[in-house]
Amino acid sequence: MVEYALNYNNIFQALADETRRGILLQLIDGEKTISEIATSYAMSFAAVAKHLQVLESARLVIKRKHGRMQIVSVNTQTIASTTDYLQRYAVLWDQKFNKLEALLKEAK
Repeated sequence: MVEYALNYNNIFQALADETRRGILLQLIDGEKTISEIATSYAMSFAAVAKHLQVLESARLVIKRKHGRMQIVSVNTQTIASTTDYLQRYAVLWDQKFNKLEALLKEAK
């Protein structure tokens, strides 16, 4: 699936910021230029570019050049791998809650 080791700490740290989550939501609809992304925020182009750098470092987005423009898109491989990673924990917690529920029913 993914040919490189992901740093989940970087991914979750990047996702901890509301602006970066908003940028990812914009990109789900399709790739955009940095300028298109920046128009959605009351901050400088440089600030948006810095948020994109964090997302790119976490491998959540991919930037490519098209002439003088930089096009940004979601890195679907990273999203899929992170979803798989979180799903393992969801299964674990479901099992633990099911055991707790059974213990509480026995205690009644």
